[in-house]
Amino acid sequence: MKLHNIYAILNSMSKMKFVDSTKLTKRLLMDPEVKRLYDEMEAEYQVISRRLEKKMSQKQLADRVGTKQSAISRLESGNSNPSVNFLSKVAKALGGELQIRIV
Repeated sequence: MKLHNIYAILNSMSKMKFVDSTKLTKRLLMDPEVKRLYDEMEAEYQVISRRLEKKMSQKQLADRVGTKQSAISRLESGNSNPSVNFLSKVAKALGGELQIRIV
């Protein structure tokens, strides 16, 4: 699916009064390329989802971790190579624990 197709889907759904994020996600993930990119960013999505569930801003999370907001932004965007120690601090600040598995 080309990027303009994703925008077309988002645009058509945004005209509704309520956008069901589950339906939107399912529709977008039907495309193999979008699915591949989504899977590659799974860890980042988990951090973002947990932060939003806790109703925390990036700044609030950064303060709890002992870092800057820009470090959280880079982590969530996938534009960093964080240490296991940093990820463990983020997980703890979000009320969770870091689990690393090799399967």
